[in-house]
Amino acid sequence: MQAQQAAVLVSQHEFYPGKHPFGHWEPVQSQALMLFDNQLSGEIPKSIGKLSSLEALRAGGNQNLKGELPLEIGNCTNLVVLGLAETGISGSLPSSIGRLKRIQTIAIYTSLLSGPIPEEIGDCTELQNLYLYQNSITGSIPRRIGELRKLQSLLLWQNSLVGTIPAELGSCTDLRVIDLSENLLTGSIPTSFGSLFKLDELQLSVNQLSGTIPSEITNCTALTHLEVDNNEITGEIPVQIGKLTSLNLFFAWKNNFTGNIPESLSECENLQALDLSYNQLFGPVPRQIFALTNLTKLLLISNNLTGFIPPDIGNCTNLYRFRISGIPPSISGCENLEFLDLHSNAFTGPLPDTLPKSLQFVDISDNRLTGPLSPTIGSLTELTKLNLGRNQLSGKIPAEIMSCNRLQLLDLGNNGFSGDIPKELGQLPSLEISLNLSCNQLTGEIPSEFSDLDKLGNLDLSYNKLSGKLDILKNLQNLVSLNVSFNEFSGDLPNTPFFRKLPLSDLAGNKDLYIAGGVKTPADGMGSPGHARTTMKLAMRSFSSTRALCYCCCASQDPGMLNP
Repeated sequence: MQAQQAAVLVSQHEFYPGKHPFGHWEPVQSQALMLFDNQLSGEIPKSIGKLSSLEALRAGGNQNLKGELPLEIGNCTNLVVLGLAETGISGSLPSSIGRLKRIQTIAIYTSLLSGPIPEEIGDCTELQNLYLYQNSITGSIPRRIGELRKLQSLLLWQNSLVGTIPAELGSCTDLRVIDLSENLLTGSIPTSFGSLFKLDELQLSVNQLSGTIPSEITNCTALTHLEVDNNEITGEIPVQIGKLTSLNLFFAWKNNFTGNIPESLSECENLQALDLSYNQLFGPVPRQIFALTNLTKLLLISNNLTGFIPPDIGNCTNLYRFRISGIPPSISGCENLEFLDLHSNAFTGPLPDTLPKSLQFVDISDNRLTGPLSPTIGSLTELTKLNLGRNQLSGKIPAEIMSCNRLQLLDLGNNGFSGDIPKELGQLPSLEISLNLSCNQLTGEIPSEFSDLDKLGNLDLSYNKLSGKLDILKNLQNLVSLNVSFNEFSGDLPNTPFFRKLPLSDLAGNKDLYIAGGVKTPADGMGSPGHARTTMKLAMRSFSSTRALCYCCCASQDPGMLNP
């Protein structure tokens, strides 16, 4: 094979760290330099421009390859592929890039590029793929990109681009993927995007876009992913969205959308993930939505939605992540549901007796749930986190909860639970993150089984009517925080390094609890009796707001004290 036709192939690890293949390069007219995933360092020399027959330069994955892309790269007029991804290449793309009339792919992502994209990019009329994401590119998107009629992929996400999205992009009718997310773009989504009939993914998340979603976007019937979340988009979701029958994912959360959720979404029969949270949508959730049997994620929290969730939700057997208002009993039909987040709403009534046994995460905190916690909670054997705090639940904590042997976090604080702490809580082998039973009406002693909770990091038993000694807890080696304040504990505090370092605030309000060390003194102070009283007065002042807060939380459990 003649030297003019030979391709230079450099396998991984052929070069020692720091060895520079370019430094002693003779200008042989090679067609390909394949140097990717080695340990190259240094800069690309200007002499690269002498390789006028070069068709492929791939040197990605060499993190120590630094410096700017030399202006002379524009002399490589036969270049088809330029791959310098995941390197230390910095500076701006040279304007000479426009001389690469045959270039089809430019891939310089996850690097250190800065400065603007040169207008001359519009001269690369054969360009199909432009991958410049995860850099520090500034300036606006050149309007001349609209001249790249063969462009299929435009990936510019995670840069610092400003200005508006050029309407000229609508002329790139071969586009399959546009990802401009995580920039500083402003203005509206161009109506010209309605001409991109081959578009498969449109990702515009995390910008400062405003205006409405143009109805023309629903002409892009090949769309599978539409992501416009974390912007400032207003208006209603286009009713024509049902035309996007190939849509798999629609993320529009954290905007300023108003109006109703369009019933036509039910026509997107392939929809798997829908997130419209944190908007100003109102009205009921269309029951037609629950005919989408492929739906796995449905997130609608923090809107102004009204009405109830229809029993049709039981049809969504693939649903595993659900965040919305209302807890219909028919939710038990969602046999694959793993994530149930309904926190910070105004739900009333009891917790359904039957919840999907597939659940791993349940957060229904900060609501107005009433009644007892059903023993059927023990059937949720896959559960790892259960947060029912800040409700109005009452009755005894069911012993059956011990069957949730994967439980890592349990929060039942700020409710109206009464009776003894069930010994079965001490038999939860995976409980390691937190156990919160504070602000209830629990009585009796800490079960001896609590000594087995040797993985537990946080334990809060404050504001109850618990009594007895705290020796049960002295061997919990992984405890990071413990609050037993405002109970009826008595006796000596365990004389261990952990207990000696506990803040007075976490022990206050137990009048018969004593701190060891010299002459025993009440736990409401330290030192001499006079000094102890003074110290405790100061501590109690600092706790007045805490006590008031807990009182308000506990008082709110009384339905008679709630506003209608």
